[in-house]
Order: sequence, then structure tokens, then C-alpha cells
Amino acid sequence: MIILDSKAQLTADVVSKVAQSKISIANAAKLLNKSRRTIERYLQRYEDVGIQFVIHRNTGRSPANKTPDDLKRRVQSLIKDKYYDVNLQHLAELMERNEGIQVKRETLRAWAHDIHHVKRAKRRRSQIRKRRERMESAGLLLQMDGSPHRWFGGKTSCLIALIDDATSEIHAEFFESETTLGCLKVMQHYIEQKGLFKALYVDRAGIFGGPKRCNFSQMQRACEELGIEIIFANSPQGKGRIERSFDTFQDRLVPELRLRNITDMQSANHYLQTIFIPQYWQQTIVVKAKNTASEFTLVPRHLNLDDICVQKEHRKIRNDHTFSYGNKFYLIESPLKHSIAKQSIEIRKQSGGRFTAHFAGRHLAISEVIEPTKPSMYDLEIQRKLDAIALADTLGNVAEAARISGCSRETIYKNRRLLKEKGPLALKRTFRPEIHHKNRTAQSTEEVIIAFSLENPHLGQVQVSAQLKTTHQLEISPAGVRHVWLREKMNTSALRVHRAKASQAAA
Repeated sequence: MIILDSKAQLTADVVSKVAQSKISIANAAKLLNKSRRTIERYLQRYEDVGIQFVIHRNTGRSPANKTPDDLKRRVQSLIKDKYYDVNLQHLAELMERNEGIQVKRETLRAWAHDIHHVKRAKRRRSQIRKRRERMESAGLLLQMDGSPHRWFGGKTSCLIALIDDATSEIHAEFFESETTLGCLKVMQHYIEQKGLFKALYVDRAGIFGGPKRCNFSQMQRACEELGIEIIFANSPQGKGRIERSFDTFQDRLVPELRLRNITDMQSANHYLQTIFIPQYWQQTIVVKAKNTASEFTLVPRHLNLDDICVQKEHRKIRNDHTFSYGNKFYLIESPLKHSIAKQSIEIRKQSGGRFTAHFAGRHLAISEVIEPTKPSMYDLEIQRKLDAIALADTLGNVAEAARISGCSRETIYKNRRLLKEKGPLALKRTFRPEIHHKNRTAQSTEEVIIAFSLENPHLGQVQVSAQLKTTHQLEISPAGVRHVWLREKMNTSALRVHRAKASQAAA
């Protein structure tokens, strides 16, 4: 049985009528919108095979260039299980490099759409802005920023990057967060590799001297000492070069780190700086500047980057040549020809909480001043008990030692036993709420006071004391009622109301 669609049915009817000499070949060509030669070929095929001439000979056959179905299923399985967070272009590269599968990008797009698994870029509302051309020479303008993201593992870290506006050459490094020390370290490494540049284009974050630190910033201070001008961007689009680089890093670097099971910062920095940037960024993203002459300059001999790219603070020296820093006192031990009291000393912070002290460019040897601390009340109490025990041992008379130390003989015997069994720490007084002190209000009386206070939560301590005396024949002073309330944490009417409701709900 042959099933024909409407177009094939019309072709078969017209050609059959041409064969019966009912329609001319010219009219058939007009009806089917075909050439005369095509109608003649149709007629010849109709005479040979009949109505089957309208069926194409390749119908039901697979194309010669068709991709095998097992390869399609394998690629789709890899997309679901292994390469679920990469874009199509990156996917094509990874398939060819890691799996030895070479498939065109558009074919991958169709296969990914079939399983509804396509990574798409975020669509933002477009805003018309004036295009800013790149700088003409390398070293004229560099852009710097940080990008907090879950780059590797399950913890958020920050990628701080510095990119050249003319060539897109980049230096980046991972840190715990976007800190001043991180930005100074990235800038120092870039200057050591390339040299001093002219200007730094940054946002208005406090690290760079934005509104939060409009009076002072360590980055501003370091750039001034190096002769670098800081330019603040009024919008993220103004420094779009560094913003778009973070999009590329998040799109490509995150899957690469995941596929290599990199979950620590040291390994991530090693892969970023030795493999990803040299092999991908330098070969694919970096462009040539319009002017071949670079604007980078050598660091002058009188400048030391290690002394500039650090956090600096200042402290005033006291008359005894000591200063305070980090809630501690330090003494200047370096030999001094003249006194520097009342002068300002420079503190240079280093990683790990360490620091060095400098005066007029000279490194100073310092030592921490350890001041004696006062003993606590518990230490004094233990010492008094130890002195009483030692006095009893010296005199050989517990009664005389008790009279001199002002404590009872039972206390000395008890403390001596505790010292022998558990040591000095056992002499420390401990509060045991389960033991009812002999001077404390009786347990039954406290229960009556608590129950009556919860039944009448708005009564004060004087009223409760008076009514308990009348209704329960219970002698308790207002101060005694107050002490019970404080122990039970119900000393306000709001607390008593809340506790009464809780008791009713539990019942």
C-alpha cells in the first residue's frame, strides 16, 4: 500500500493524465510549477514503475552523513552526568579533548535541546550606552575588581583580578574574601611581571577609597607612592572589561575545577595561573594593542614593592619608648642615639597577623611587654584555703589554725580531704542548685509563692506577701518573694503572664 500526501497525489494525477494525452506537457508544467524537462522525467518514470514514481528513492533510508544513534545517546548521557554546567562551545572543546568525540556545535545544541538541558546566559534588560574604545597602548589603564562566587568546593571565595584595558592580559588569584591585602598582593605581582602602569580603574568600594573610606585607603596610599592614578567608575558598565572577564571565568573555570576535583585554594590558584590563563586566556582572549610600544615602566631602584604594597598604620611612642598595638604593649629594643619619644612609628602589617615597626625607614627591633595580671576571685579563694591547710600542718593543731584563719575545723578537714583526693582545683567553690541551702526559703514555701504568683501574675511583691499572710498563713517578706521570683526568672509581670500561659498550654 502506498500512502501519498496531497502534493504527491496532485503530481500523480497530473502525470497520469499527461500519459493519457488528456493534458499537455506545457500545461502540466504550469500546474505543478515544474520545468518541462522535469515533467518528461516524471512521465518516463511513470511508464516504468507506475504511480511509485512520486516516492523518492531515498525514502526510508538513513542519510549517508547521519550521526549514529548510540553516539548521540552517549553524548547526551555525558551532558547529564558530567558536563551539565558548561556552555555549548566549551562542551564541544571538552568532548574533543577529553572524550575524543568531535561533534559540531549546532549538532550539540540540537541534542542538548532534546533532553531539555542547555546552559543559557542570564538575560538582562539592555540599556543603550556609548561604546568606549580600548586604550591604544598596554600599561595606560588597568581595571581591577573582585568576584565572590562558589568557584570550587562548597565554600564561597573571591577571585581578585587585574586586566589590561588595551590587550586584555590578566592576572588573577583566589582569596578568602575581597580584602585590602589581597588587592595589594595582586597589584604587586602584576607590577613585578610587567612594570609600573599609569592608571587604575576601579569601582567605589571602600578598599579603593570609595565613600566608606573617603579619607584614607591603603590602596590609594600605595598607588600614590608608586605614582599610579586611581580612577573611579560611576557604574559597573564603565569597567565592563573586568566584569565580562568574570563572566568568562565563571562560565569556563568553574566546570574545569570541578572536573579536576579541585576543592582547595592552593590547587585552584596553581591551575588558574599555570594552566588556565596561559593555555586558554593568553591564546584566545588576549589581543594586540594598536601601538606596539608599551607604557609600562621599570620600578625605580629607590622603591621597594615589599615596603609599599603592605598595610601601614601609625602609633605614637611613649616617653618610655613603648607603644601599643593590638591591645598589647611593645618595647623598642633597637639602640637609639637620640630619644624618639612623642614621635610617630610606622607599623607594617603582614600575613598571619605579624607586623614590623619602622621609624624613618629603619627597621626597629621590638619585644612584647608582659604585664603581671591580677589574680581572680576564685584564685584568691583557693589560695586562702591552701594557706589554712598549710597553717594547720605547720602548727599541728587544726583548732588553732581555724581560729587564726577564721574558718571552722570542719572546713579545714573537708578542704584537706578534697586536696588529697582531687587536687587544688577541687577547692574551687561550685554552685549546685539541687542542694537547698539552710538559709534559703523552704522548698514548700517557694512552691506556694510560685503557684500563687502564676494565679495572680499582675500582683506586685508587696501585695503577694500580704495576701499570702492572709489566705495561706504564710510569713514571707516582700524581699523574700522578690528573691524567689529572681531565681525562677519571673520577676516581671510579663514574665509571669508568659509562664502562666505556658503552664496552662502544657496542662
